[in-house]
Amino acid sequence: MSNDVIFLSELIAEHARSAPERPAILIDDRHIGYGELDVLVDRAAASLRRDGAGRGDRMAICAATSAEYLIAFLGALRNGMAAVPLPVAAAVGQLDRMIRDSGPTHLLIGAPCPAELIAGLKDSDIRVITLSPDLPGEAWAHWIAAEGGQGQPFPRPDADTEFNLIYSSGTTGAPKGIVHSHRFRAGVYSQAQLLGFDSDAVMLISTPLYSNTTLTAVFPTLAAGGTLLLMEKFDAELFLKLSERHRVTHAMLVPVQFRRILARPDFDSFDLRDYRMKYVTSAYLAAEEKRAILDRWPGGLIEFYGLTEGGGSTLLFAHDHPSKLHTVGYPVPGHDVRLIGEDGKEVAAGEVGEVVGRSASSMTHYHGRPDLTEAARWVGPDGAPYFRTGDLARFDADGFLVICGRKKDMIISGGFNIYPSDLETVLLGHEQVADVAVVAVPSTRWGETPVAFVIAVSPGVDADAIRDWANDRLGRMQRIHALVLTDELPRNALGKVLKAQLSEHFVTMHGTA
Repeated sequence: MSNDVIFLSELIAEHARSAPERPAILIDDRHIGYGELDVLVDRAAASLRRDGAGRGDRMAICAATSAEYLIAFLGALRNGMAAVPLPVAAAVGQLDRMIRDSGPTHLLIGAPCPAELIAGLKDSDIRVITLSPDLPGEAWAHWIAAEGGQGQPFPRPDADTEFNLIYSSGTTGAPKGIVHSHRFRAGVYSQAQLLGFDSDAVMLISTPLYSNTTLTAVFPTLAAGGTLLLMEKFDAELFLKLSERHRVTHAMLVPVQFRRILARPDFDSFDLRDYRMKYVTSAYLAAEEKRAILDRWPGGLIEFYGLTEGGGSTLLFAHDHPSKLHTVGYPVPGHDVRLIGEDGKEVAAGEVGEVVGRSASSMTHYHGRPDLTEAARWVGPDGAPYFRTGDLARFDADGFLVICGRKKDMIISGGFNIYPSDLETVLLGHEQVADVAVVAVPSTRWGETPVAFVIAVSPGVDADAIRDWANDRLGRMQRIHALVLTDELPRNALGKVLKAQLSEHFVTMHGTA
């Protein structure tokens, strides 16, 4: 195996030697410099080795954001292990299946991880370490080795050694274990300079650490020697106060967070002049919303498009391309992104097709599911494997990618393909529409037909009037069957709308269209 990557653990050790006092992690009133972080990572790694764990083993983590969470994650890597960050909001049964599927030697738990999870694991040999006195397990402070107890140097991993096992959100079915290698991660943080990360960066992290979205900001920051400012839980007001107090320069946010922050009437009163870059990913952000961010929030805006599984990704430097805000940018350097049709062949220029891609930043495989791994691959004319995203898109004349929606979300009405994002873009142009999701519902006449769920700007609006306004601006086959006003849209932890729930809700309440 090749070791042609720079390993994150080695970069942290290098920062510890060159700038030990430079802050690596800030959370609440706690300040951890790179020198202290390196020692703590060594102690966590030594504890894992003392317990008999090593290369090829895994450490699972189910806890809220904390410094210990990151120390455990990095300690596992330094000991040649992989980390398994678990979604704390998942049901106990789901968490139990993920843990048994991944087979960790250790489990770090903390609030809000449910205590019932531990009771269900009594028949396992997993060593449980706890960050909370209210949860069973060995206390972190007692478990972690004393300073200087690491003994022999830790073995250097290979580039293709497993880095982490991340479970998908499960919005399209049962969660799947996505395996990333050190090569994959290096492919992300090696782009740090391109994305504006450096040792002066203060990155505000407000999304959960189990999410790949979060990790794509955490690791480049640490790789560059910057500072991570951690929020245990997102709150728009606190986010703005922390940004002002710590002179934050960077933040990774999902669209729903941007909306909540910009919706605050006091937003313009906060001093955000130190911001150099914001990043957005994980869900659709309308062109009008990107424009508002650029107009009202200092610094640039970069939109990431890609999946946890990796493959081909794109970047939109929104501040450099104000006329392309309806797109998700162009392929990242070194990423090959193509579009294929139902016949498995590349589509003609300008046509809509499924996004496939390949790069060094591609998952290794789905853990324990060779069938799903194979189903996710598309083989190009040259025999090279690409990853299928399930997203539908087209390239514009300048090579910018325009997302049309998820393949599974496409509405086929009377044999005509309707892309929900087209309808959502029109509806967001109405002054009374704050947010919207368009879904397919069964139709006895058309097979499927579009229904819109709308969050209104103010109460008392006429749903039929908004629908008619939109239909006047849509093509004949795109017209919306019904528009439902709602107070909120169901979302997962990263703000992705759970469209299947909306469709099921409509059918339950109204039957087929």
